[in-house]
Amino acid sequence: MYLIVIGAGDIGSHLIGRAIEDGNDVVVIEQDEERANRASAEYDCLVLHDDARNHDTLKDADIDRADAVISTTDIDATNIMVMLLAEEHGVPNLVSVVHDPDNLPVFEKIGATLIENPQHLIADHLYHSVRYPNVSDFIELDPTTELIELTVTEDAPMSGVRLNTALESGALPEGALVVALERNGTIQAPSGDTKVRAGDEVTVFTDDATLADAVAAFTGEHP
Repeated sequence: MYLIVIGAGDIGSHLIGRAIEDGNDVVVIEQDEERANRASAEYDCLVLHDDARNHDTLKDADIDRADAVISTTDIDATNIMVMLLAEEHGVPNLVSVVHDPDNLPVFEKIGATLIENPQHLIADHLYHSVRYPNVSDFIELDPTTELIELTVTEDAPMSGVRLNTALESGALPEGALVVALERNGTIQAPSGDTKVRAGDEVTVFTDDATLADAVAAFTGEHP
């Protein structure tokens, strides 16, 4: 893929490195001279020390052949302008960081794929790690629902329980649903007849109202 990355700060730098490692053609546009020089020295790609809000800069980056433009700056106004310009050039994939939730409707109207404030995401992850130490990973789907991954313990209410009887027996709270299960290294889509066992790695869809009860159902520990 031909990718244009706007910004070579903390977020942009990690993205650039990952994209190059995966064999993509990457062009970086960075307005700050020090960051641009650092990126140029560190990464095997074209780095333009210029303003991405300028049409000529985007043309220098060969935007008309870009598969995606990814804007990672810490200024929403800049990211919005970049997305608008990339849209004008018919770039098929528009991706941007969004720092202020109030600006989400603008990005959505443009049709960009959004990554909300990374600092907020990190804070949420750290908070979940403290509050739910038995959860190995979580993905927030929207403000009220998420997917969590955890390991079933021997003394958990769900250990030894079939999924089609879990709700009726009270072992699994309303609002929680097992969507995947990994056992002995094999991932399976569970059915109603699936019996949960200690040691299983389960992925559970849950809403915030039942999150704590869902964690307790598979670990036996209530936060």
